[in-house]
Amino acid sequence: MLFEPRSGRLAAWGNALLAGLVSPDEAALSIVGEDAVHRVAGLPGEAGPVGLTLALGRLRALGVSGLRVALPVAGHPLGLSGPPEFNARALEAEEAVVCAGAALGLVPEVTEAGPAGDVHVSVVWHCLPVREAPPADVPSLGEAERELAEALREATVVLTRLDVAASGPVAEAALSAYRARAEAGREVLAPGYPARAVRVLALAQRVDLMVSLAYERGHGGAVAASEMAARAEALRPVERVARRALVAAYNAAVEERGR
Repeated sequence: MLFEPRSGRLAAWGNALLAGLVSPDEAALSIVGEDAVHRVAGLPGEAGPVGLTLALGRLRALGVSGLRVALPVAGHPLGLSGPPEFNARALEAEEAVVCAGAALGLVPEVTEAGPAGDVHVSVVWHCLPVREAPPADVPSLGEAERELAEALREATVVLTRLDVAASGPVAEAALSAYRARAEAGREVLAPGYPARAVRVLALAQRVDLMVSLAYERGHGGAVAASEMAARAEALRPVERVARRALVAAYNAAVEERGR
């Protein structure tokens, strides 16, 4: 499956709504996607959790002019600016949305229920105060695109040498599914995003898919401990670069309007 964080959908379609390019209902449906329901808790002025349509309207009334994505992991607070309480919640979820124009952020809490094959997914976005400061380690679109190309070249050389590059029938099926979705014109971002952001997001998702397949394939020819360590060392910077590119792509609409 392609990596499409819920924070990315919320930011992309929320930005399209804030720009007046889609209706509230279209934005809410696109954000929810295949989940059952999304609600927002802790919004200023609201006594309890509310639906996405009302929440997005409330955020606009509070002065929110755009939504940015954060995809932090341990040791890399990508897209965060504090305070520690918000960073800790975002790090636990490994994603968050930070509002531009108001000192607020949203962190998803995902709940799954039901048997395999019929899982009911509900999401509560917790609205929390954030520090108004530049987000950590977010590149420009140009930087992200260059980093992706370079990291992919370097990792491919190492993984091929270790016989752990994504290959085989499972990998081929996944890559074929990726190409089919791309050729079908899947809308990878909401209206209002520059073409370069769409290109960077698609490449970052493809890189993320290849890294996931390399992990899922097992150790391949890298049976020695030193070779396994080399594989992990090769994949780690690629994962980091892919996450930075995802954030740059999802944040592009806000950066464009800022210029």
